[in-house]
Formats: sequence, C-alpha cells, structure tokens
Amino acid sequence: MNIYVLVKRTFDTEEKIQINNGFIEEDGAEFIINPYDEYAVEEAIKIREKHGGQVTIVTVGDEDSEKQLRTALAMGADKAVLINTEDVEEGDAFTTVRILEAYFEDKDVSIILAGNSSVDESSGQVGPRLADKLDIPYVTTITKLEIDGDTVNIECDAEGDIEKAKTSLPLLVTCQQGLNEPRYPSLPGIIKAKKKPLEEIELDDLNLEEEDYESKTVTTAVFLPPEKNVGKMLEGEIDDQIKELINLLHTEAKVL
Repeated sequence: MNIYVLVKRTFDTEEKIQINNGFIEEDGAEFIINPYDEYAVEEAIKIREKHGGQVTIVTVGDEDSEKQLRTALAMGADKAVLINTEDVEEGDAFTTVRILEAYFEDKDVSIILAGNSSVDESSGQVGPRLADKLDIPYVTTITKLEIDGDTVNIECDAEGDIEKAKTSLPLLVTCQQGLNEPRYPSLPGIIKAKKKPLEEIELDDLNLEEEDYESKTVTTAVFLPPEKNVGKMLEGEIDDQIKELINLLHTEAKVL
C-alpha cells in the first residue's frame, strides 16, 4: 500500500506565544508536529504493519520543518518529503492544497491521512479540499479505521456520538483524538531516522507558477485573547455572602 501522511509544523501550545507588531514571534518559540497529525502518523504505521506498504510523510513548509519530518521518521515512517515554500511570502489553505495537488498528481495513492485540523489556524480545510481536487472520497474526524481489501469501515466522532461509514480505497481521512495513542520516538528510531530518505522538492519541480498558488485570503490581525479576570472568593456566613454577592452583581458586574 502507498500510504501518505500530511503533517504540519506548528507552535507548541504548551509554551507561551508572543505577539510582536501583529506577528507571532518565532525566535525562542518551540515547534512540534501538529498534535492531530501525530494520530495520522501513528495510524499510517499501524496500517503498514497490518497490510504492508510504505509510509511517506509530506509537509509544505520551509527547511525548519525538517526537524518535525525527522520526528515522524523516528516514529516509524519510511520516508519524508519536504515541499519547500521558503520563497512564498504568504499562503493559506488554498495555497497548501494547490501545492499538494500538484505533488500528488502523478502519485499512486492508496490512502492519505491528515490531522483533523491544525492547532495554529484550525481551519480543517486542507484534507477535504485536497480529496476533492484528487477526486477521491474522504471522511473527517475518524476515531476507528479498518481496511479489508479495498473496503474501509470507519467510525467518526459526531458531537460526542459515533457515526459509522463504509467507503473504498483510494481514500483520504482526517484523524481525531481517540483514534490511537501516538508512540514516542525510541532511541533506535531516532538513530535510524537520520539515515532514512528525506526528499526536498522546490515549487519549480512541480511546474507551478506563483499565480497558481497565490493566497486567496489575507490575515488582517493576529492577537492574543484577553486575559480572564481572576474570580473573587466570598467568605463569612452564608447570609453575608449572599448580601455581598448581590452587592457585587449590582456595583461591579452591573447585571442587577
């Protein structure tokens, strides 16, 4: 099977993010594989272990993304592809999909796995839009996947409930928490990852002109959410607390 996984380099949401003049400050920031993409990498490896084939990790980004690709290789993927967009000044979901469409144009795809969404932009558009361009079926937010020949049985998260779907290969799915438990790269895996193939592709190699992938949206502002006010604890007897609460609702919250 030809198994592909789309991954994205994102900010580590466990770390504090700094905004400077409307842009996220990258100096000193920590970057990781988008967490939802880790479920996709893990599921791809499980599919290969059960059905055979090759797992290829694909990302659209600059050379700084190599670290995340090596992490996916250390988890157990076979090879990685970096589509270098260092010269692209600004891109959006359209840009990414157009570039990926060109990359997959001549590929024999069995299944493409991606994260349900990215933690930085969280649009959840790339997977479905790419499947539409490649004219293959897609299922989003999957939590279970079983392949039997060309038939695929899937369970999806449906607002706390389970939705079951049946489709066929080739296929694109986006992966959700609950699908599996991503493995940590082992020391032998990290050592092997250094010798695994990592191919770098330029946009010229895909016969793409700038107007082919020009962004369709413009980011007008980037800002952190307002800090939440610290709650106020009331002390004393219940009757006194009730009186104080009514007074605060009237004088501070101004809802009475």
